[in-house]
Amino acid sequence: MENSYCYFENRACRYYPCHEVENDEMNCLFCFCPLYEREHCPGKPEYINSKGRIIKSCMNCTFPHKAENYEIIMQFLKKKAETER
Repeated sequence: MENSYCYFENRACRYYPCHEVENDEMNCLFCFCPLYEREHCPGKPEYINSKGRIIKSCMNCTFPHKAENYEIIMQFLKKKAETER
C-alpha cells in the first residue's frame, strides 16, 4: 500500500516491525495506539499482572497497524471528542 493520509509505513524505524502482521503491510500511522487509554477498544488487548498491578498490554494487538481499520479508529476518536465537549 502507498503512503497516504490513512496509511504510513516506516521501514527505517529501529523498532520496525513492532508486530507481525498479515500481508507484510504495517501501518505505522498509529505507532502509539490512540485507543490505549480506553477501557473498551476494538483491538484484542491482554490484561497482565505487572508488579502487582493489572495493566493493559497491546503487545499482541495489530488492530491499529492494519490500514483497513483507519476509519474505525477515527470514529472512536470522533466519539470521544464529542463526549468531551
